[in-house]
Amino acid sequence: MSTTRLPSDAASAVSEGAPRRSTLPIRTPKQRRLRRQFSKENITKILFVVPAALYIVLFFGYPVVKNIVMSLQDYTTKTFFTGEAPWVGLDNYITVVSSNLFWPSLTNTALFTIGSIAGQFVIGLALAAFFKRRFPLNNFLRSMLLLPWLLPLIVASATWRSILDQDSGILNRFLGTFGIDSIPWLTDPAVALTAVILVNIWVGIPFNVTILYGGLQDIPDELYEAGALDGATGWKAFWHITWPNLRPVVSVVLLLGVVYTLKVLDIILGLTNGGPANATQTLAIRSYQESFVNFEFGVGAAFSNILILISLLFAIIYLRANRRQVDE
Repeated sequence: MSTTRLPSDAASAVSEGAPRRSTLPIRTPKQRRLRRQFSKENITKILFVVPAALYIVLFFGYPVVKNIVMSLQDYTTKTFFTGEAPWVGLDNYITVVSSNLFWPSLTNTALFTIGSIAGQFVIGLALAAFFKRRFPLNNFLRSMLLLPWLLPLIVASATWRSILDQDSGILNRFLGTFGIDSIPWLTDPAVALTAVILVNIWVGIPFNVTILYGGLQDIPDELYEAGALDGATGWKAFWHITWPNLRPVVSVVLLLGVVYTLKVLDIILGLTNGGPANATQTLAIRSYQESFVNFEFGVGAAFSNILILISLLFAIIYLRANRRQVDE
């Protein structure tokens, strides 16, 4: 079979005269309208996000960055007059770690956080399960539980300071009716941290009850009815039905609780001011005292940055562990 070849001149003429096909896809009017509409929707979404993003950057991002920079400078009251803050690098962090109160403060922070979170969560979960049942005055009692959460922390700490007073406190008077001697709740180094933890548990219970109660309400009753047919009642129902369905809410409660408890300042200041004999010193208290008592703002910023780092590490580790459990 033979093929006819055009001469080179004719081939070039044909190629020059033939219309060239465009490599770009041809869009119909409908496709062009959808593209314009999609672009407008994206722009609208971005415009709605921009104010929130600017707010976060200005009021959260900038203070954190400023705090990090301040921790690397010799920032004192002199800086407010001269505007000079010499760069010292990691000297402030070395001062923090080498301080005699750093490791006791870190230990107290860990004990305060673990004790507070454990007490708040256990009591909060028990009360949430209790209030899930319908009984007279249920709503009234749940609303009364919110009162500790609504009180300013400095007011709550002042109230508890009078309750825990060794000589005239109502708690020691009540214990005295059972023949128990007065306990120096806030003046004995061996007892002061426990007293502060108990007060912080009292403050945090309403938050735990509110969130956990909402999580329990979202669990369908049909699951408990089906479980009862298989013999899953009581603790079995809690372990195999309630806990798996409540796990996402528990993650939020524990994560927020730890982040909040690590930076608790008002309660400790109002009750003991870090005493007695530094028994209730925490990293948050050290940051406050270095910044606003000793006016060593660089050292105080270093203390607070260590707190932020601890919070981030806990959040990352806990969220990864929780995600692994969900995947399994």
